[in-house]
Amino acid sequence: MEPRRSLGWPITLGVVLISSIITLGVGWVLVSISAALGSQNAAFYWALLAVGVSLLILVLVGVIIYFALAVKAIALSQRQSNFIDSVTHELKSPLASLKLYLQTLIRRPVPPAEQSDFHRFMLQDVERLDTLIDHLLDAAKTMHRPALSIAEATKIVPVLKEAAVRVADRHNVQHDCIVINVEKELEDVFVQGREADIEIVFRNLIDNAVKYSLPEPHVDATVEVTKKSRVLVRVADNGPGIPIADRGQVFRRFVRLGSELERATPGTGLGLYLVKSIVKQLRGRVFVKGRLTKRGTIIEVDLQKVNSAEDMPH
Repeated sequence: MEPRRSLGWPITLGVVLISSIITLGVGWVLVSISAALGSQNAAFYWALLAVGVSLLILVLVGVIIYFALAVKAIALSQRQSNFIDSVTHELKSPLASLKLYLQTLIRRPVPPAEQSDFHRFMLQDVERLDTLIDHLLDAAKTMHRPALSIAEATKIVPVLKEAAVRVADRHNVQHDCIVINVEKELEDVFVQGREADIEIVFRNLIDNAVKYSLPEPHVDATVEVTKKSRVLVRVADNGPGIPIADRGQVFRRFVRLGSELERATPGTGLGLYLVKSIVKQLRGRVFVKGRLTKRGTIIEVDLQKVNSAEDMPH
């Protein structure tokens, strides 16, 4: 694998270039002013000074822009390398497991009870691969779609409950580890957006909450309607939490906290990116918060409330 480039050299280069230009500019200005004060043709020198300062400002702005773009490009390259590492691991692990079970079944007689366990483990590996492919397809569709449909409405509580069941089954945890807290009058609340898009948002949020809270996850999802006719959904977990400095980064594409090669938790770095992208296109907002009295993370999703699907424009 190609060694990952460090952010140190473009930062050093940018600082050196900017410092050099500022030093050159200050020295040139001092020389020009001294020459102007000692010359009878002061207007010429002041005009020259104005032109020089303008050009200097343009060069400085160009260097700063180049510096910002270089840092952004290398940071993206690092995230893409993390993505390749994670996808490679996600593909290789279940395939290696499937290969081992199949070789065992072929090479020696296996008791029926053990065969049943093998089939169950193999099915879990296939489901893991299927989930990865679905995740990548969701990301591809979202990234290449110019805009999501906001002319549809979705009843949010059934979507939350279905996402909770799917995530619990995927991670082999009890269904009561994921609690959907909804008051009875909010059972029929509609939000703006297609059901498929809303499902991607909350499936990824609940999946992240469970995945980073294993082996004993406890996830609470609550729904409330604000005074501004918005629907606020909170998904809280009992995981290690996200440091304040990293909360703005976790929604970027391919971002996963920590070293990819030392991480035990599966993933691609696209889940929260999908959440942010879809919610933004649905004219909503998403926030990351910490829990005040215990460890864990709270992610809040703010979506537009609508009265029913019939009230949406066509």
